[in-house]
Amino acid sequence: MRIVDVREKTYPISSSIRNAYIDFSRMTLSLVAVVTDVVRDGRPVVGYGFNSNGRYGQGAMLRERFVPRLLEADPDGLLDDAGTLDPHRVWDAMMVNEKPGGHGERSVAVGTVDMAVWDAVAKIEEKPLYRLLAERYGDGEGDPRVFVYAAGGYYHPGQDLRALQEEMRGYTARGYSVVKKKIGGASLEEDRRRIEAVLEALEPGQRLAVDANGRFGRETALAYAEALEEYDPFWYEEPGDPLDFELQAEIGRRYSGALATGENLFSVQDARNLVRYGGMRPEKDWLQFDCALSYGLVEYLRILDMLRDHGWSPRRCIPHGGHQMSLAIAAGLGLGGNESYPDLFQPFGGFPDGTAVEDGYVTIPDLPGIGFEGKADLYAVMRELGER
Repeated sequence: MRIVDVREKTYPISSSIRNAYIDFSRMTLSLVAVVTDVVRDGRPVVGYGFNSNGRYGQGAMLRERFVPRLLEADPDGLLDDAGTLDPHRVWDAMMVNEKPGGHGERSVAVGTVDMAVWDAVAKIEEKPLYRLLAERYGDGEGDPRVFVYAAGGYYHPGQDLRALQEEMRGYTARGYSVVKKKIGGASLEEDRRRIEAVLEALEPGQRLAVDANGRFGRETALAYAEALEEYDPFWYEEPGDPLDFELQAEIGRRYSGALATGENLFSVQDARNLVRYGGMRPEKDWLQFDCALSYGLVEYLRILDMLRDHGWSPRRCIPHGGHQMSLAIAAGLGLGGNESYPDLFQPFGGFPDGTAVEDGYVTIPDLPGIGFEGKADLYAVMRELGER
């Protein structure tokens, strides 16, 4: 069994939307195809991966460092004892000559290839990835039914409160029970009006989460925390800089509701520091580490082990990113759910065609690998790269 090629290409996922910190007018991502010499149904097995929105394409690092290391590695050194492609050994090969620390954009490049490798491994075994993960690391069965929430509520040019309400009603009409909107890109007074407009549009049992994207300093973060007490959101996400653990801990001491953070922490070391020093409460708060941004599933497994050692349940993890890789991890390893982008960052966001959201949950179809082939618009882009 061999990796015979690794291909990458940068794709635009640009949009006129913005959050509290950035706009998405020039947003890109990297798509990777890992081509193997294994043949199924007369065609080589190809695994696919891409990085999450919010970080840009990683083409330079992929071409200059990580892909060459992988292709130059001893092919037998990438296999496990049974002669099957081993994602952990692939990960080790990519990280040769990388110093500790520096968990920035390189974690995104490695995570993108890692996703493609896991997709290939599950396809070679002719199993859905979630089931392979449950067999290797979970309870042996997994649960294909996963909680998802609808991430939206960005600041759109010209969008008034009525249009914001219609956007949120569109999500709940499709079966979502939790929706999310951005805060911090306007004044507190305007954000309060936006929050109240969304709450007015929700039905009993439906919840609103809010996300500041790390925008606030101490005074503003605490002012929003005080204001949010009135609204009891599903969570108050990333109020301050993601590495400001002291601020995170102070907010946790002064805010009675649930907090969420972690999407911009890219290693087990950073995740451990959050748990140690960020004042996160394992009975109440949520962790949003995203494997596609943080060295992939190989590193995410280490993060889950670390969390258990610190008294956290995997059920408190709801990854950022809205991609099917995290959906498979949630189903296979018992996470609390996954983010979803019903209308944004297409064709890379969303679920396989025909997958319906029911009462806030989706059921993953029984497709080999991550299941990208079940989403026609996405697979058309992938196949163009992987089968050229």
